[in-house]
Amino acid sequence: MQYKEYKVIHIVEGGLGTVFLGASGVPIEKMEAALNAYVQDGWQVVFQIIEKKRFLLFWQREAVLITLGR
Repeated sequence: MQYKEYKVIHIVEGGLGTVFLGASGVPIEKMEAALNAYVQDGWQVVFQIIEKKRFLLFWQREAVLITLGR
């Protein structure tokens, strides 16, 4: 399927939970709310990837990159 336009959403794990707990996980409710809002505008999920990046020298933090198309 070909899409005429794409949009990338970047959702990041919270920084305070990473520092105090070591890891807090990706905010699922925030991701669901964002996806539901975009689906109502006609967007579809094309691709999703989870990345881990260094955070404040000692910790790692997860982020989700979601590519939408319509």
